Parts: sequence; structure tokens; C-alpha cells
Amino acid sequence: MIERMLVALVSVLALVVVLVCAVARPFRLPEAAFAVPAAGAVLAVGAVTPAAVREEAERLGPVIGFLAAVLVLARLCDDEGLFRACGAWMARRARRRPQRLLGAVFALASLITAVLSLDATVVLLTPVVFATTARMGARPGPHVYASAHLSNTASLLLPVSNLTNLLAFTAAGVGFTRFALLMLLPWLAAIAVEYVVFRRFFARDLAEPAAPAEPPAATPFPLFALCTVAATLVGFGVASATGLDPAWAAAAGAAVLAVHALAHRRTTPRALVRSTSLPFLAFVLGLGVVVRAVVDNGLGSALAHVLPDGTSLPALLGTALLAALLANLINNLPATLALVPLAAASGPGSVLAVLLGVNIGPNLTYAGSLATLLWRRVAHDHGHPVSLGEFTRLGLLTVPAALLASTVALWASLLLMGV
Repeated sequence: MIERMLVALVSVLALVVVLVCAVARPFRLPEAAFAVPAAGAVLAVGAVTPAAVREEAERLGPVIGFLAAVLVLARLCDDEGLFRACGAWMARRARRRPQRLLGAVFALASLITAVLSLDATVVLLTPVVFATTARMGARPGPHVYASAHLSNTASLLLPVSNLTNLLAFTAAGVGFTRFALLMLLPWLAAIAVEYVVFRRFFARDLAEPAAPAEPPAATPFPLFALCTVAATLVGFGVASATGLDPAWAAAAGAAVLAVHALAHRRTTPRALVRSTSLPFLAFVLGLGVVVRAVVDNGLGSALAHVLPDGTSLPALLGTALLAALLANLINNLPATLALVPLAAASGPGSVLAVLLGVNIGPNLTYAGSLATLLWRRVAHDHGHPVSLGEFTRLGLLTVPAALLASTVALWASLLLMGV
């Protein structure tokens, strides 16, 4: 009994160390520098068996490969000039009116998050938003906060939009297209709630007139990159329908764009390897092993007792709220790894409700998702300190309302589609 308690304690401590170090980044070391040794530690003390480690590696392998391909695809789109064109379009669309700029940021951030993943919004679009507000002389707050919130909220639509979605996609037991159709209404509902709250919360900033400035010249969108991304999305649906792992479609899209970029000398083989974020991929695998140890040593049993059964509206609301709470306590990636296997027993509706919680919930606290932590660093690098009080107040206004609206929308989608 004492030995089991010690093993459980080691597992929890390992998870705490991994999460704290992922937030603080001591000595500027990558997250993997702590996650991989922690995974080794839980294996060494018997908190997780070698068979369980192999099982996690097999489960996460396709997800990690998919993530690497999407990261390369997003970076190559940036090299092709897609995000520069987005910045020019936002500035021209706004016509020196901050309210119109907010609408443009919402539209682009939602689309980019859905198609190219939330990392593209945080790392590639946020600097463009800063540059656009500076060019217009507008206050950056509403627009920069929008990129943070939508990197989480707008990641509901597609399996490729968020690593949490990739982790849950197989467990949901639905194809790529069906996943998107089920999540379309929740995605729209959550974004609509965010927009309404942002307009009221930042009313004073948005009413401040922007400094007169000449709109930038129109920048053409890179046609080849857009066509490649569109073809890749079609490939996801075809692969899912034919039983092929969608990672192959992602790899094909990344390869086509990589060959084009190399031929035009817009990138190098070394840059392509760097864009896969190998240390982050190792972090995901290490984190999966650590979370498996925590789940196997008590957390799984505890969650099984409180996770609602079924897909009635109250059950879906309870599942989404539990997922949001757990995401803010231990981060949304561990929360997804812990909850999805349990929710899968109740069917795809329950798994998708978990995604509502782990994708929308992190807008409440900094630690809720790695994307929010990364966004905070990007904001700091651009000389825009983020107020904890303001971030939390905005989260308290958006998260509960967006969770409620999106869960009701999911319930309606499940009824309409007979799931």
C-alpha cells in the first residue's frame, strides 16, 4: 500500500515538474529537456510499465507525425508570404477603424487556427497583428487578445486545428468530414460569443480613433500555397473516408510545398527540419508517458467516478465543464490524455464535449494551454505586457458563455446527425 502511494506521488510530482518547467522554461531549455527525463523516472520506479510506454508510443506516433507535417506546412505558408498578405488585407479591410480591424482579426484568426492549427495563429499571425495595429495607430490590446483567445476557441472545427483534437480524433470514431460537420455549429457559436464579449469588453479601446495613415498596397495572396492547403484539406477527407491515416495527406501537402519552396530558394533543408519542432514532439511523447503513469495510479479511477455518462445535454455540459476545469488545473494536453479514453465509452458526443472543455477552457488562465503561454511570450517580445487581471476578467466573461453556447450547439448537432 505504501509502495503504491509512493509510486503515485512520484507520478504526480513528475507531472508537476514537467508542467512548471514548460511554463517557466528554466535556463531557456526546451520542454523536452524535462518531459523526457520525467518519463524515464516514472518508468524506472514502476509507475508505468514498458508495455504501457510502447502502447502510448504507438498511440501518439501518428499524432506526432501529423503534427510535424502541419507545423512544416504552416511555416512554409509563412515563407510563401501568406501571413504578410493577411496583414495587408486586414489593414485595408479596417479602413483605419479599429472595430473593422477586430472583425478582420477574428475572421483570419478563426480560419488560420482551423486550417493551419493554433500554433500558426500564435507564432505567425500574432506578430502580423502587432505590425498592423502599429501601422494603423490603433490600440493593440483587443486585437492581440483576440489572436490568443481564438487560437484556443477557434481550434474546435477540424481534427488538424489543435493537438488535443488530433489526440481525440481516433477515439471519437468518426471520419474527418463528420468530425467537421459535428463541430461546425459549436465552432460558430463559440466564436460568436467571443466576438460579442470582445466588442463590449474593449469598447473604449475600439472607440479610440486610429491615426491617419495611408492603407498599404494590396499584397497578392500566394496562390500556390493556398491551392496546396486546399488540396491537403481535401486529402484529409479522402484519407479518412478510405481508411488511410490523414497524416499521409498532411505529409504530402508539406512535401509539395517544401519542393516548391526549395526550388525557389525560399527555404533550406535545415530550416525544414527546424520547422518540425523536434524538441516539442519529444515533449508530447514524454508528457504522454507521464500522464499515463498518473492516470494508471489513481487519476483515472477518480475521473471515472465524476465523468458523466451518456450524451444528454446535462451530461455533455458536465463533461465540458469537467474538461475545462481539469485543463486549467493541469493544462489541456494532460487533461485530454486523461479524459478522452474514459469519455470514449459514452460515444463520440462525449469525446467532442471533452474537446469543447479543453479547447475553450484554457482562455481562463495562462496555464490552461501551451498556446496561451507561447502567446504571452510573443506579446512580451513585442513590448506588450499582459495583465493577469485583465486576462482573467476577459476569461470569466467569455469561457462560461462560450462553453454553454457551444455545448448546446454540439447537442443539437448530435441530434440532427443522428449520432
